[in-house]
Amino acid sequence: MLAVEVKNLTKHFGKTRAVDDISFAIDQGEVFGFLGPNGAGKTTTIRCMMDFIRPTSGSIVIVGKNAQQESVEMKKHVGYLSGYVHLYPKWTGQEHIDFIKKLNGTKDISNELITRLDFNPSLKTKDLSSGNRQKLGVIMSLMTKPEILILDEPTNALDPLLQREVYKLLLEARDQGATIFMSSHNLTEVDRVCSRVGVIRKGKMVAVEKIENMKRKRIYTIRVSFAGAFDVKTFRLPGVEIGTPINNELVLHVKGELDPIVKKLALHTIHDIEIEHATLEDIFMEYYQ
Repeated sequence: MLAVEVKNLTKHFGKTRAVDDISFAIDQGEVFGFLGPNGAGKTTTIRCMMDFIRPTSGSIVIVGKNAQQESVEMKKHVGYLSGYVHLYPKWTGQEHIDFIKKLNGTKDISNELITRLDFNPSLKTKDLSSGNRQKLGVIMSLMTKPEILILDEPTNALDPLLQREVYKLLLEARDQGATIFMSSHNLTEVDRVCSRVGVIRKGKMVAVEKIENMKRKRIYTIRVSFAGAFDVKTFRLPGVEIGTPINNELVLHVKGELDPIVKKLALHTIHDIEIEHATLEDIFMEYYQ
């Protein structure tokens, strides 16, 4: 069952196409990562999903509700975290939490979240650090156990220990049936919690992939130390990028099948060889070249 469906979403600001005809769908109970650098269109997409701005064209359906035509009803099912948490400066954290309680009924795990994120709710938000503002934003988005979580850079400004705690909270929410859409440029974060990702580049969706499939893409780094002489020209093959030789060592970046380059290496006497699969970050950068 689909929890989120975005079709042909386009948003123009004057002559600028911030989002250009993107489509994706998210299954119920899935954690979907929305990857891209700053300025790629991630936040604009989220603002359209939340009906804070209206699309130029296209449609958005969340929990079966049209995000523009049934905005109020749709938001009853959504926990939202902005990329920049906007707070009332004269209110305490607890006053923000109590306000969310009044709006969203009886479900409330705010005390548990306060403890797990080590947050002091008695301080006025004008006195909070950026990390503590983020903690409060995370608490407010998760505290009512919503069906859908829409999170813009959820671990922004948090230290590594708190980041790990947020990952645990998201996975627990998923295990309890929540569907999670999270934008990020943090690939480690996406690798830890997402089952599938959409990659956006200059407003266009360039890929929608399962995390496992991204990792299986055939990109390798080969570091080889030769026992004797070698000719760099031997390794000029399609999909092979050759690094500058240092003494008898050579680094080869290979896209595609390993067999052709291995056959060339077999013609030489090898002192040592190391073959590494590309990291998720290396693979991600392929979409931006």
